[in-house]
Amino acid sequence: MTRFASFTSPSGSASFGLVTDAGIVDLGRRGLARDLRTLIAKDGLAKAAALTGEAVDYPLDAVTLLPVIPSPERILCVGLNYATHVSETGRPDSDKPTIFIRLPSSQVGHGGPLVRPPESTRFDYEGELAVIIGRAGRRIATANALEHVAGYSCYNDGSVRDWQKHTSQWAPGKNFDSTGGFGPWMIPANALPDRSDCSLVTRLNGQEVQRALLSQMIFSVEEIIAYVSTFTNLSPGDVIVSGTPGGVGDRRDPPLYMKAGDIVTVEIDGIGVLENPVVDQ
Repeated sequence: MTRFASFTSPSGSASFGLVTDAGIVDLGRRGLARDLRTLIAKDGLAKAAALTGEAVDYPLDAVTLLPVIPSPERILCVGLNYATHVSETGRPDSDKPTIFIRLPSSQVGHGGPLVRPPESTRFDYEGELAVIIGRAGRRIATANALEHVAGYSCYNDGSVRDWQKHTSQWAPGKNFDSTGGFGPWMIPANALPDRSDCSLVTRLNGQEVQRALLSQMIFSVEEIIAYVSTFTNLSPGDVIVSGTPGGVGDRRDPPLYMKAGDIVTVEIDGIGVLENPVVDQ
């Protein structure tokens, strides 16, 4: 399976490459583009994938994985997109998606620590599917939406619940630095042509806390792309975080929050497993 990742090399330089069973093929070093976002914009994924058989430059454990797209122009997140989550929050149904925005500084890559800020004791997990945009577009029709998708990844939309609930606006609780995980890599969209039977599972310290099929989204990936592209022009490398199922810690009895020393994973069939430790700032 073709997998693209962004990383910091052992020398400390940022790059991107192909993840193989043997390690990382450094595509930045080969001059294909300056980063993965640029490669996507150049429609270079297929050309890059042809280098999968080349000798690797680093073993995977020698690099530090970054968020798949370290600095996207847009990170658009969907709230309340599974019926189980809508039910546990007690919120009314909506005929339009609930959209909020994350900042790039709020993300870490696979293996990077999720940081609980000292202002909070209610740091929650949210396993989600991330959609990476491959082709620019505005007012994209639902029927054509997948033509604009470069690939998919895993996301943990880590939420500082007390700050999220200060007012009706969610942004503060979603944007503390290093609170969201994004990775470990992107698989091309054509590697996952049918998402309907793919499971999304979140585990905290090995205990399963969320499980759903991607087909159980209230608003599909195609519908979300059509909706958000109505108010903003989507660009290559933009990220859409498509919503979390029920089972979040804030709605459990008793509540279950992430704390220092915890390990949280988000696994999606056909994509991989995103894993992050939790630390206190």
